[in-house]
Amino acid sequence: MPPRISFPSPFKAFTGSSHVQSPLSAFSHQPCKTTIRAGSFESRERRRHDPFLMALSRQRKAANLSRQQALREERQAALGDPVKSKPTPFIQSIQSTETVQQTQSESSTEGGASSDALNYFVTRPELQEALEYSKELTSPIQNPERETADPQLEKEAAERHLQEHRNAQEAINRIVSLANGNSKDRLRVNIQKCIDTFGRHNTDKFLPPKPAPAVQQPHPEKTPRAGPDTGSPEVQVAILTTKILNLSRHLEQAGANRDKHNKRNLRLLVHKRQKLLRYLRRRERGGPRWQYLMETLGLSDAAWKGEISM
Repeated sequence: MPPRISFPSPFKAFTGSSHVQSPLSAFSHQPCKTTIRAGSFESRERRRHDPFLMALSRQRKAANLSRQQALREERQAALGDPVKSKPTPFIQSIQSTETVQQTQSESSTEGGASSDALNYFVTRPELQEALEYSKELTSPIQNPERETADPQLEKEAAERHLQEHRNAQEAINRIVSLANGNSKDRLRVNIQKCIDTFGRHNTDKFLPPKPAPAVQQPHPEKTPRAGPDTGSPEVQVAILTTKILNLSRHLEQAGANRDKHNKRNLRLLVHKRQKLLRYLRRRERGGPRWQYLMETLGLSDAAWKGEISM
């Protein structure tokens, strides 16, 4: 006959005692832990009550935060500045037009301003030709009867005419100089520079075409361009870069914290340029037109890559 094992009855009345009768249930309620998982409640409680572990935890946190800041700064330095451009010759010419100042030496010379850019849609060769033509028209007429002519009077008239021509030339140079114009005149001249530099009516002559796609598809013939190119993406990017440089220079002088309106306008211009740069890179497949635009404008990868927060 097998031995009998006595177990407590499950229907026994609860007396309110928390004593566990079964030895198996005691093991289930109090399991033996050999290790404590890092980051668990037990480890946090142990660190909270141990000053040495708490100091080590704070030290590791400070080291991690400093390393994250260093990596973030390295990443931003590698990408560059999304607003400012590198000092390329084209950017320097744009900035010199924006900050042009008329000096005393320039106003005293016959050439006027040293820059070729003039106001009122006047070019330097046209101005020189007009001045020479006016000088010839206003020159004094010599007496055809040389026997009765007075050389002294003719000499005085020639000197007077030369002095009057110099005064008129200096006055015209001051009128057409950009130093005496407003910001809209200088912006218009810079926009014309962008059109002449990046317009496809000029860049198609020396830039090779973009890489051909893998699958050739027949495209309809394009209508030939009439006049200068003013609407291509590279021209729009150059015009936006000119406006961004002008607005950022104004914010540096006036203070971005006070001029909230222009700060928002600068943010809109930068984001609009970013969209155009992404479109042009996707369209040109990183070809020679894209490289020429980025190198001439001195733009970095931060101008089109990633999220721009200002």
